[in-house]
Amino acid sequence: MNILVTGGAGYIGSHTVHELVNQGFDVIVLDSLENGHKEFLPENIHLFKGNLASLSDIEKVFISHKIDAVIHFAAYALVGESMENPVKYFHNNLAGGINLIKTMLKFNVKNIVFSSTCATYGIPERLPLDEIHPTNPVNYYGLSKRMFEQVLESSQIQGMNYVILRYFNAAGAAFGIGEKHNPETHLIPLVLEVALGKKDHVKVFGTDYPTKDGTCIRDYIHVLDLASAHILALKSLWVEKSGVYNLGTGKGTSVKEVIDICKEVSGKDIKVVEEARRPGDPPELVASPIKAKKELGWEAKHNIKDIIKSAWEWHSKHKDI
Repeated sequence: MNILVTGGAGYIGSHTVHELVNQGFDVIVLDSLENGHKEFLPENIHLFKGNLASLSDIEKVFISHKIDAVIHFAAYALVGESMENPVKYFHNNLAGGINLIKTMLKFNVKNIVFSSTCATYGIPERLPLDEIHPTNPVNYYGLSKRMFEQVLESSQIQGMNYVILRYFNAAGAAFGIGEKHNPETHLIPLVLEVALGKKDHVKVFGTDYPTKDGTCIRDYIHVLDLASAHILALKSLWVEKSGVYNLGTGKGTSVKEVIDICKEVSGKDIKVVEEARRPGDPPELVASPIKAKKELGWEAKHNIKDIIKSAWEWHSKHKDI
């Protein structure tokens, strides 16, 4: 089977490409390389440098290869930036996605797995978050993802089969690759940068939340578990079954707990500077993974310590990044 992975040179995309290759799929990657890294891809992979904003870039891929299904990652994903430049996010995450769907329909490709986000839910009304929780995004990143979900839902009329995967906090490393963002906004690599001596301190935004230690709680999921979920979702499409699934462990870890585990794993002291809360940060975000386990046969195999160990191992070997 020929699987097109958009954004396949990015963090989660590249891990998924490696896992697809390991399972015997033929993989074609479309990536602008704006935020992706060619060196993260397996050797001899079919890489097209292009942008979803260009229909001709997308069509080149479909003309060159018979595509059986698509896994769609390519998106901008910085919450803060989305609030400063929403048009950028709608142009790429929504309009670019629509270009992809138009091309798929033109070439009679009817199966897609979409990399979505828990940001579609907004502020939780209840926890853990399940798939029937209302979607009320509080930032333009989450809104752009939710709007594209609605495009997918409507595309069923034209025969499209889709799986939407709303995942929580991706972290960790595998296949000799890891997190390499510029700027870096994710907590675990930011903490490990302090342990490596690349930064003086890590900022903790808010210590007065109504949680067990006053800091925000999040559901961290190993990137390898995410990769396996995308492949199980892909296989579920062969029986023309569309659905929406949350990907998480069902267990939350606080910011302070993450820092303590990073100290333990690295053996380094980590200086913390406490800051005021950031607007829009919910006290707690934890997934209910029950539906994914029941219908896809998926569950996370790695705990938070596994995640941090794998991240520390990778960052320690790539201090120059």
